[in-house]
Amino acid sequence: MTGSGLLTYWYFHLPNFILAALMYTLLGRALLGLIVSADSPNYIWRFFVWTTDPIVAAVTAVTPKATAQVVIWLFGVVWLFWLRVGLLLLFAATGTAPKVM
Repeated sequence: MTGSGLLTYWYFHLPNFILAALMYTLLGRALLGLIVSADSPNYIWRFFVWTTDPIVAAVTAVTPKATAQVVIWLFGVVWLFWLRVGLLLLFAATGTAPKVM
């Protein structure tokens, strides 16, 4: 490789990876929340809750109180998706996005 790998564009890939991990973890929380109770002692459920609570709190702050919890989680997935798209557009607009070969 001549420098066109993952490390060359770390400033794009690292935040994109973190946002993607949060997005898919929140989607997993929404799916798992359909079959697990909210106060479950399951360690996988607790990990999903611990990891995604900051995003859920931010989405809850701007969502009507009558909205079901699972809908708030799904709104969070959509917001994180559009945040990733916005990140790509920002880097593309500044000319610092990874190049397609």
